[in-house]
Amino acid sequence: MTKNIVEISNLVKSYNGLTAVNSVSFAIRQGEIFGLLGPNGAGKTTIISLLTCLLAPTSGTASVASHDVVSKANTVKGIIGLVPQDLAVYPQLSARDNLLFFGRIYGLKGRQLQQRVNDLLEMVGLAERGKDRVDTFSGGMKRRVNIAAGLLHQPQVLFLDEPTVGVDPQSRNFIFDNIEQLNQQGMTILYTTHYMEEAERLCHRVAIIDRGQIIALDTPKALIDSLSGGIIRLGLPENTKQTFIDQIKKLPAVKNISRRDDIFSVQTRHSQEALVQIIQLLNTAKVNITMLEILEPSLETVFLHLTGRRLRD
Repeated sequence: MTKNIVEISNLVKSYNGLTAVNSVSFAIRQGEIFGLLGPNGAGKTTIISLLTCLLAPTSGTASVASHDVVSKANTVKGIIGLVPQDLAVYPQLSARDNLLFFGRIYGLKGRQLQQRVNDLLEMVGLAERGKDRVDTFSGGMKRRVNIAAGLLHQPQVLFLDEPTVGVDPQSRNFIFDNIEQLNQQGMTILYTTHYMEEAERLCHRVAIIDRGQIIALDTPKALIDSLSGGIIRLGLPENTKQTFIDQIKKLPAVKNISRRDDIFSVQTRHSQEALVQIIQLLNTAKVNITMLEILEPSLETVFLHLTGRRLRD
């Protein structure tokens, strides 16, 4: 059975009375790509900062490879790689000199360092641009140097915080290919994003986080399948009677119905069949609708169903 390499239990982080991470618990299995999916400000970066020893938790515990991130911080730092959301490279230096500099910080030197830099420049598709200054690079190329810097010491666990923000399609594909290649070689990766299509492509499991709390955790397929045939969102008048809502719930193609304010979220077994049945019911009861939206199953729809908000709101 695959063991857990990252474990978090009831983790809390508060700033000046505001709770950024609220009693979060989950584990990451060795060799998996684990996604933290949520909108900006949900707590993804704070969790990474706690796991990489950049912040101390207010309460709760976290460990990497059985080493506590507080009491064994120096040990943890030696076995993890961090690619932060903000670029952490020196623009006036070449890509190669950046990697040589960071490699020396990790204790690499001589032929080992030179070979490691060569291999990483090749991996991220920048071998021919290694001698060029980073400030001449596109945003996507800078991101690729950033990733290479986090891999110099061959970490057991790699933390990638929004690595594709603002990058061109070519660099995005390079990054995806690199992540999949590293994972195939056995590396465990924690990947944060607010792009659900990235999580669907890359991650073995995802935790959906909102307002500092985990609201769902499973494989992308299982989360999407939980919605069955999709969601129909209905805007109905305030005076809509509960008996009418109960009638919608009893329709053959409807699985469940929930309400937030005047918006009803209808979980269906088959969205098209449910829509026909709902429209017929509305016409018979002469109930006007103020809004109608059909959402096919996706991680975005899962998030909307659970929170009432869109992932990128």
